[in-house]
Amino acid sequence: MQLKVVLEPSEEGGFTVLVPALPGCISEGDTREEALANIREAIALYLEPVEDDLARSPDSEIAEVAI
Repeated sequence: MQLKVVLEPSEEGGFTVLVPALPGCISEGDTREEALANIREAIALYLEPVEDDLARSPDSEIAEVAI
């Protein structure tokens, strides 16, 4: 999966990165490379399912879809 990210220079130095397709998914880093590595981790955590999210009624079915 590929997502577009917005990489912006921070006033304090370094970079802030956000993912428009994932509201609230934001990270930062001292360098461009560090900021991009950090946003990859943030995206992975954002998309990781939480057990409470999977707990539904007994009739529920869990499926996976590729995008």
